[in-house]
Amino acid sequence: MTMRLPIDDAIPRLLDALRKHRRAVLQAPPGAGKTTRVPLAMLEAGLCNGKIVMLEPRRLAARAAAERMAETLGERVGQTVGYRVRGDTKTSRTTRIEVVTEGILTRMLQSDPDLPGVSAVIFDEFHERSLNADLGLALCLEVTGALRDDMILMAMSATLDAEPVGQLMEAPLVTSAGRSYPVETRWLDRPLAARVRRLDALVDLVVQAERDTRAEGGGMLVFLPGEGEIRRAEASLSGRLSEDCRICPLFGAMPFAAQRAAIAPVQRGRKVVLATSIAETSLTIPHIRVVVDMGQARRARFDPGSGMSRLVTERVTRAEATQRAGRAGRVAEGLCYRLWSKGEDGALTAFPPAEIEAADLTSLALELALWGADATDLAFLTPPPEGTLAEARALLSMLGALDGNGRITDHGRALAALPLHPRLGHMLVVAGAQAAPLAALMAERDPLRGAPADMTLRLDAVRDMQAFQRNRVWQVNTSVVDRIKGEIKRLKAQAAKGPEDRGIAAMAALAYPDRIGQRRKGDEPRYVLSGGKGAILDTSDTLAAAPYLVVTDTDGNPREARVRMAVQIAERDIRDLFADQIAWVDRCEWSKRDRRVIARRQERFGAITLGDRIWKDVPPVTVARAMLDGVRDLGLRLDGSAARLATRVELVRADGVDLPDFSTDGLMTSLEDWLLPMLSGVRNADEWRRFNLLPALRARLDWAQTQEVDRRAPGSFETPLGRKVPIDYGGAAPEISVRLQELFGVTRHPVVGGAPLKITLLSPAQRPIQITRDLPGFWAGSYADVRKDMRAQYPKHPWPEDPTQADPTLRAKRR
Repeated sequence: MTMRLPIDDAIPRLLDALRKHRRAVLQAPPGAGKTTRVPLAMLEAGLCNGKIVMLEPRRLAARAAAERMAETLGERVGQTVGYRVRGDTKTSRTTRIEVVTEGILTRMLQSDPDLPGVSAVIFDEFHERSLNADLGLALCLEVTGALRDDMILMAMSATLDAEPVGQLMEAPLVTSAGRSYPVETRWLDRPLAARVRRLDALVDLVVQAERDTRAEGGGMLVFLPGEGEIRRAEASLSGRLSEDCRICPLFGAMPFAAQRAAIAPVQRGRKVVLATSIAETSLTIPHIRVVVDMGQARRARFDPGSGMSRLVTERVTRAEATQRAGRAGRVAEGLCYRLWSKGEDGALTAFPPAEIEAADLTSLALELALWGADATDLAFLTPPPEGTLAEARALLSMLGALDGNGRITDHGRALAALPLHPRLGHMLVVAGAQAAPLAALMAERDPLRGAPADMTLRLDAVRDMQAFQRNRVWQVNTSVVDRIKGEIKRLKAQAAKGPEDRGIAAMAALAYPDRIGQRRKGDEPRYVLSGGKGAILDTSDTLAAAPYLVVTDTDGNPREARVRMAVQIAERDIRDLFADQIAWVDRCEWSKRDRRVIARRQERFGAITLGDRIWKDVPPVTVARAMLDGVRDLGLRLDGSAARLATRVELVRADGVDLPDFSTDGLMTSLEDWLLPMLSGVRNADEWRRFNLLPALRARLDWAQTQEVDRRAPGSFETPLGRKVPIDYGGAAPEISVRLQELFGVTRHPVVGGAPLKITLLSPAQRPIQITRDLPGFWAGSYADVRKDMRAQYPKHPWPEDPTQADPTLRAKRR
């Protein structure tokens, strides 16, 4: 008799929703039984004439789900229930439920968009929000809208905020209660000290938890971020646990037989499972009573160092921590030990981000092009970031996967068929099976620690690890090497024989045409990459003197990345590989370093220069345009008459008169309009410093505008002697400075714009004597005292008793 599970109460409501709407979102906590019960219930209810395809995020989960459903039916896997994962398939003509990994569905849709023979598609564990699941749902929604309105679509999730998914799918939400026992959570008293190694602290916590719970019995589930931490924890725990404790690693890259052994119940003793997040929701591990959580998870993130997605270690979210703790309460009351304090718990984010928000989108862009749609044409729960998608399309164009109009090419179709990043797929398609070792190496983590950047060392280690370790001092990660070897076999089986024997560097350049580095001038090994970014090697590295490199991995620094893995390449290989992308270009640009316009004719591949010569007959307008960048770099120097004109125009413009913007910002933003035609012959900072801006500024005003400015804010005051004195508009009021004797006979105070002009009266030695805004009042008042002082200091100059009747002069008295 089959044991009753919590999901059983929700299945009638779910089946009813599917009959009415052909769509549903099922929200059920881990352990409710949704993965193994729902597909069988749909089959039994006669909802599907064809096949039910259910997506799982991991191969182990897909196999385990298929085996559990087949066991329920009393059959072997491959009969009514089968599975399809990368490298392993168990199906037959009688298969009605097929459990697949997410990438398999994408290939099915791209091959036959109407999914012939498929009646339903179920997205299990949709809360993990993998890129392939998001894409698969978007494609299925389009298929059901255009081709297959009869097909059932369902998303199932444990922790997902289900309402947005229901709105996207226009589907009803069905919720199932879970079945769990109380779990006591124990936190650290205080956060770990910075000097404490997190893995060491976890091992100590596992030992403590095993001793504390020995009497209660039951298995222990320990969550770690990845295989490396699991292997080191396994070694550290050896001999520190009770004799009847059996340590079982569990991670995605393990052989399937070892994975099955890890989740199988033990006959006697106690099992301690060291697992990645694979054990959070996708799998049921029997008899777990204790969970120990390291508080970390690995997620796919775009790695600017490798130009592809990499798994990075991050803190768990609150939803993930809750899922993990719940694993201890499936069969009885449980305990959860957390390697963080209760205070730190409040700082955890609520949910993990969708992979589409942070991962490399090159494969997504390729799938969209193969589908013949733009991202905006499809219903994505989280739309892909446009900037990241644009970068992905640019790379695909460089690889020849997209044509000039962004449409997929035959080469792009070949890349889409390969389960590889398009970079590596391109290399494998062009170079053939000989590129398999390199592709496998670049898809994995670096197998060497502390070694120079040279990639050939890694290939030597993979080719013969024992011989390599005899002759080298660097530590080899054997588990990574084993994975690389397994991947080499798979890739060689898929790839054709190469058209010719290519060197390692040439093959690496095929995958990384944007990472071909040219050494800059100077002693330090700095490189400019063909994609425009910069990179630097350690000065002690064996590749430090190489004139050209193919850089395959860096630390990701956006300003100047440090090279972690590369291979030297010859210039002739660059020319042979990319002859159609190498061209002579005319470059006339401002050099900030040289502070001058440089005009060169260069043979370019991307941002690197293979040939260089002087451009002698550069058109003057081209030089002037380059000099504009120099002006933007050096700044606009407004002084003297040019500054006074700009100030006058701005004063008049402030009164509402329609005039060009003569503010510094306004002039800088309109340089092409007024300065470009006047820059002929200016090529460097010294010539710009001597350049007279006044004619260019005057030319910006037409005749009527010039007249209006002169009327409202005249540029100068004409003295009785006919001399023009510039008016300074820089202060609170317009002002001039003029010799006192030059204003003899002036009986009305000068006015500008309806306001009295501020006049600084100067002595014959050009020193200020008096400031006035009322010249007649000055003559009648304080002039007498000024005259008395000035006659003593300057007896040779005229100082009449009545200045209003005297003639203006700049001369001394005649002897």
